[in-house]
Amino acid sequence: MVNLVLLATEASHEGGFGLNFNLFETNLINLGIIIGLLVYYGRGFLNKILSERRAQIEQAIQEADQRLKEAEKALAEQQENLAQAKAEAERIKASAVERAEVIREQIAARAKADVEQMKLTANQDLEAERSRAIAQLRALAVSQALERAEGQIRERLDENSQQQLVDRSLALLGGGS
Repeated sequence: MVNLVLLATEASHEGGFGLNFNLFETNLINLGIIIGLLVYYGRGFLNKILSERRAQIEQAIQEADQRLKEAEKALAEQQENLAQAKAEAERIKASAVERAEVIREQIAARAKADVEQMKLTANQDLEAERSRAIAQLRALAVSQALERAEGQIRERLDENSQQQLVDRSLALLGGGS
């Protein structure tokens, strides 16, 4: 240790690093007095600042705990609302599916009724067209038969035969005049 002190004093004389043990040159007494006064008078001030800071921190922690509790309560309420909304959505979906099935069945029944009505209408139209065609064919057959009969009558009847036919027809109608 003595070697260290000698080494430090020699180094300080030469302009390097060293330790100075002279109390008056280093102002150790003054520093001790200032530190003592700071500790004596500053202790109350420092305690006051630290206790105020501690109170602020405790209050901030309490406020944070309160906000946490409120947030947890709000979260629970929102989760309950979400569960209710999901249940309502499922109910609406089930109702919509059920309603869609009913509507589909109604549309199918209406379409079936429309198809039956169209078949009936088509059958009626077909029957009317058939009746009209038959009537036209009958009229055509009658017309052709009359033309043929007239043609045969003209060929076979001469004036004398015509007069006898007219007389006979009049006799039948008139009763023998």
